[in-house]
Amino acid sequence: MEIMTISTPRRSDPAALNVVALVYDGLCTFEYGIVAEVFGLPRPEIVGDWYRFESVALEKGPLRAAGGLEVTATGSKEDFDAAGTIVIPGWRGKDEPVPPALCDALRGAHRRGTRLVTICSGVYVLAAAGLLDGRRAATHWRYAEDFSRQYPAVYLETDSLYVDDGDILSSAGSSAGLDLCLHIVRRDFGARIANSVARRLVMHAHRQGGQTQFIEQPVPAENDAHRLSATVDYVRAGLNRRHSVASLAEASGMSPRTFQRRFVALTGMPVGTWIAQERLMRACTLLETTQASLDDIADAVGLSNAQNLRYHFRKKFDVSPSQYRKRFAAYTNS
Repeated sequence: MEIMTISTPRRSDPAALNVVALVYDGLCTFEYGIVAEVFGLPRPEIVGDWYRFESVALEKGPLRAAGGLEVTATGSKEDFDAAGTIVIPGWRGKDEPVPPALCDALRGAHRRGTRLVTICSGVYVLAAAGLLDGRRAATHWRYAEDFSRQYPAVYLETDSLYVDDGDILSSAGSSAGLDLCLHIVRRDFGARIANSVARRLVMHAHRQGGQTQFIEQPVPAENDAHRLSATVDYVRAGLNRRHSVASLAEASGMSPRTFQRRFVALTGMPVGTWIAQERLMRACTLLETTQASLDDIADAVGLSNAQNLRYHFRKKFDVSPSQYRKRFAAYTNS
């Protein structure tokens, strides 16, 4: 894999780069590992500002972690108070009470303008602190009914991999925490840097679909999954080409009916919906990272012309392509 040196842009809010992960008794190790992987590892391929990472416990140790480990956080309460971003990597249980001292500390951080982030069951912590009332949030699909019963004032988005509600962000299941953390990198540093981090993680910078695709759905047979994965790669490599269910089914060696059924089982959405989302997400990347005209971008992603791009883009994102590009103007030339 080719490693390219990429410079980070200058941020208007450098305090947000001070990231603290909350460590607690019963720590969810996978969720914590996600946060440390994205924000805590050195990245020699990126030149310039990067995150400053600390782990902080607000309760006395030693603390147990999932998998039979004991952990000790090296950060301090002073690091917690100075953080511009605080991440809660899960929680020890949906029915486990949240200590009042932790709720107070989080409410204080929120008043200071700290960005608060939760992964999976960590959303229970912010809800217990009263910080999610009237706000949008996400959590794992199997917690949705219980969470809504406990916290009816929170607008839970049950089919979102993550929710960005400005200064409070939350993810669905554990692995969706990676999607959320990459989104934060993208929000802080732009698409080029986020793509670089995703490439090092060997994952897509944008994962499409909602979490319903992971609920009690049949898994395609191994051979079918391989053929469908090849078809997915083929479409992504040629979004400017015309694709139909019939042509893709033929390329996959299946009947159209079988192809459609197994494609939904793999991706969680119909073929046409998936292709449309892939085209728009590629358009997002081109808007963020190039100065190409809207006509050229529309042609590159298979949407024919700028008028068609504007229509579908506004329908999906509720902003025009030009407005979207302006948001990332600071990153385009970095």
